[in-house]
Amino acid sequence: MKKVISASRRTDLVSFFPEWLSAAVKEEKARVYGPSGRTYSVNLKPETVHTIVLWSKNFANLIENRNRLQDRLRKYEQLYFHFTITGLGGSHVERAVPKPQAALKQIGSLVELAGRPERISLRFDPVLFWRDGKTIKTNLPFFEELAPKAASLGIKTIRFSFAQWYGKSKRRAAKRGFVYWDSPLEEKKKAAAVLSETARVCGLNLFACSQDFLADVPGIKPSSCIDGRLLQEIHPSGEPASLLKDKTQRRECRCTESIDIGSYAQTCPHSCLYCYANPRL
Repeated sequence: MKKVISASRRTDLVSFFPEWLSAAVKEEKARVYGPSGRTYSVNLKPETVHTIVLWSKNFANLIENRNRLQDRLRKYEQLYFHFTITGLGGSHVERAVPKPQAALKQIGSLVELAGRPERISLRFDPVLFWRDGKTIKTNLPFFEELAPKAASLGIKTIRFSFAQWYGKSKRRAAKRGFVYWDSPLEEKKKAAAVLSETARVCGLNLFACSQDFLADVPGIKPSSCIDGRLLQEIHPSGEPASLLKDKTQRRECRCTESIDIGSYAQTCPHSCLYCYANPRL
């Protein structure tokens, strides 16, 4: 069975390592430094690859064909895109991420590259709350702009989650004077219900990523961000994909099997305050 390649959950290869990604695609082999320090090689020959799943907060390098990345990726039968737009780009929370309007302009180009909008998932991820003096602020209102934009381009899927503040994220936020607010579960469910209603009005499917406490919010389904069944259904030739759970992911994650070719050693300069992956922030 052909394998699904993830590029990448660990870092933003498209935005910051396009030379490396383009070279790996050209050579049809990726040398990867895994989380445990183990180095391994991944075969990228087109006859062995079902789908390449690309994750990014900025697809400009691909859209503009820098390093011939777009040209070289065309030899694969299917590309699937996870495009994260939180509405916080360019702010103190996501300093090196494109501003929201610049990011929104990339979506149409991605639809053209994908060949069909079902191959694009927008990620409103994470939803954040923080204190600014006595006021609680959030990026929730941006969803009212993101959802109709997605619908207008034929995209049907948006994924989201509420920020999870790990220890190093908390320390980073404190160092930079960012006073995050981790709302109670009931408040998060109320916020999720508002997102769900906006998605319903726009004809969108809304999925929660690895947060089962949202399962009882009407209109929200648990997410399989890499979904073998979907990738099989939308594949140009209906090529079968693995439907087995990816055991390397979190317990609440419903993703099916894939091989990630990114490395935490490829440090992502987006510098997002909430990031759990970047070891140098």
